[in-house]
Amino acid sequence: MPTKSEEQKHAEADVDAFRKQLGPFVVAAEKTRMAMVFTDAKEPDSPIVFANDSFLKLTGYSREEVLGKSFNALLAVGASEEAMSAIAAAFDGSSDDDPEIHYRRKDGSEFWASVFIAPVCTEDGEIDQHFVSFVDLTKFRQERARSTLLIDELNHRVKNTLSTVQSIAFQALRTKADPATVRESIESRLVALSRSHDLLTRENWEGVGLRDLLEGALKPFEVVAGRTQHFVIKGDNIRLSPKTSLALGIAFHELATNAGKYGAFANDAGSIAIDWSIKASPDGDRLILCWVESDGPPVAPPSRKGFGSQVLERGLEHELDGRVDLDFRPDGLVCTIDIPAPREV
Repeated sequence: MPTKSEEQKHAEADVDAFRKQLGPFVVAAEKTRMAMVFTDAKEPDSPIVFANDSFLKLTGYSREEVLGKSFNALLAVGASEEAMSAIAAAFDGSSDDDPEIHYRRKDGSEFWASVFIAPVCTEDGEIDQHFVSFVDLTKFRQERARSTLLIDELNHRVKNTLSTVQSIAFQALRTKADPATVRESIESRLVALSRSHDLLTRENWEGVGLRDLLEGALKPFEVVAGRTQHFVIKGDNIRLSPKTSLALGIAFHELATNAGKYGAFANDAGSIAIDWSIKASPDGDRLILCWVESDGPPVAPPSRKGFGSQVLERGLEHELDGRVDLDFRPDGLVCTIDIPAPREV
C-alpha cells in the first residue's frame, strides 16, 4: 500500500500532466475568482487533479488535502443523499440541471453553491476529465431568507392594522349618528393609528417606548407642547410590541378626546396623572396603567356607553386580551388598563 507521501507524489504528477495537457487554460483557471476543480474521469470516484485558489478559499481545505481525493467524498460531509444523487447525475450526464447544494467547509461552517459540471473530451470524443465550477450562493440564500422573513412580518403587521381599522369602522357604523359624525369619528381614529405607525416606522417596527407612545398620542391635544402643567406622567419608558403599540395608541386617543370634550382638558384647571407598573398575577405579569383626571368639569356616569368607550374597551379586550375599567367619579374619570406585560422587544 502506498504511503501518504507517495499518494501525494502521484497526485502532483497527475497535476503536472494536466497542466501540460491544457496549458494556458489552467493558468486562466488558477487566476479566476470562480471556484473550480478538474477531476479525472478515467479513474474510479473521480479524483481531483486540479483545484484553484478560489475553491480552496471557498471550502477551507489546503491543496494537499484536495488533490487525489474523491470529489464526492470531499463534498459529502454534511451533504444530503438528495444532494449527492444530484451531483452523481450531473457527472454521468443523466441530468442537465446545475444542482444547488448545501455543503460544509472543513471548519464545519456551511455554504450554498450552484455546481456546474461539464465533461472535457479527448480528440477521440472520450471523456477525459470533468470540469466543475462553483458559484457561492450563501449571501443570496441569506438575503432571500431575510426577505421572506420581512415579507412574513409585513403581512403580519398589515393584518393587525387592518383588524384595527375594521374594528374602528365596525364600532362607528353601529351608532345612529349622522354620516358626517361617523366620518369624523373614523378619520380621527385613523389619524391616531397613523401616528402610532409613524413611531413604529422610526423604530424599524422593533417596538415603541410606552412614554413615547403616550406623548405622541397627547401631542395633537396640545398637552405636550403647551399644557405640560396639566399632566404628570410617571413610569419607565418600557418597550411595547408593535401590536400593543397600535392598540394603546387608539386607547390613548380615546381618553384624550374624551378629556378634551368633557373632562380634565375641557377647562384651564383640569389635570391628568398617568402612571403604570408591572404586577405579578397567576396568569403572568400584567401591565397596569392608570389614567386619573381631576379638577375638570363635574363628571357623571353616562346613561349609555358612547362610541369612544366601546372602542376603548372592546379594542383592548379583543386585541390584547386586556381589561379596561372606567370609573366616572364626580371629580374626574379614572381609567385603569390591565394588559399582559410586554415581553422583551
